Order: sequence, then C-alpha cells, then structure tokens
Amino acid sequence: MKINTRTRYGLRTMVEIAKGDRAKGVFQKDIAINQSLSNKYLDQIIHSLKRADLIHNTTGKKSGYLLARNPAEITVYDIHRAFDQDICLVHCISGPGVCEKQETCQARDFWGQLNNLVINHFKSVTLEDILNGKAGLETPKPNVFHSVHP
Repeated sequence: MKINTRTRYGLRTMVEIAKGDRAKGVFQKDIAINQSLSNKYLDQIIHSLKRADLIHNTTGKKSGYLLARNPAEITVYDIHRAFDQDICLVHCISGPGVCEKQETCQARDFWGQLNNLVINHFKSVTLEDILNGKAGLETPKPNVFHSVHP
C-alpha cells in the first residue's frame, strides 16, 4: 500500500496553513515555495481541502488560507478523506464479492485487522499532534539477532 502524493502533500499543506498567520492566512505562493510544489498541482490540493471544509480563504483582496477548524479537531484521516474515499491495504478486503476466496481465506482477517489499525491510527492523530511532534506510533523494540561466532 502506498499513500498517494495528494494525501502526503495535502498533509504538508495543512501543516503550513496551521503554522501560518491566523489573521492574514497563508498565501498559496508561500506554500508552493516552502513545499517545493508547482502552483498548478497545489491548486488541486487546495481545491480538495476546501471542498472537504478543512480550509477556507480569509476575506479581502489578497486573501490567504486558514484552517476551518482548530488543529486539534482535524485528523489525518480527515485530510486523507479529502483525496481518497477510504484506506484499503489490500484489494481483497475492499468489499464483499471482490475476492472469490473471501469465505475460505485464513489471511483475510489479518489483512482486515491491519487495515483497521491503520484507519484507527489516521483517526487518532490530529494536525495538532503533528505540529507538536506527537504523531508517532509506539514502536516495539526490534528483535536483536546475534550471530554466534566460534
């Protein structure tokens, strides 16, 4: 599974806007420069974020962008949903009837549970968490393999 570039750049755009001036907003040209994005591609990102009611324009002739809600109320899942319907790690769990082996596949539950973990993580991490550097998963300690030398 790969998260598409629109979601990745959408998240980066939301971070830029969240860090920006809350009175004037953040100008698209500044986001494009800071994130090394073309204005044309950023137009598509901005359009999707506006359509999802995650950002809006400030008022005035030269208006920037502001968050539509507090960063603590916007999840990574909200941002992802601005660009894709849902998260699906493997095609076979995308819906009923997609896989001919869905009734007998013993691995299907594993994929479904893993998919749910990813969705729940996206839902549990807010834009504020990302701004504060608190978006990481608890990672288990890696297994350490020691080679035996005679």
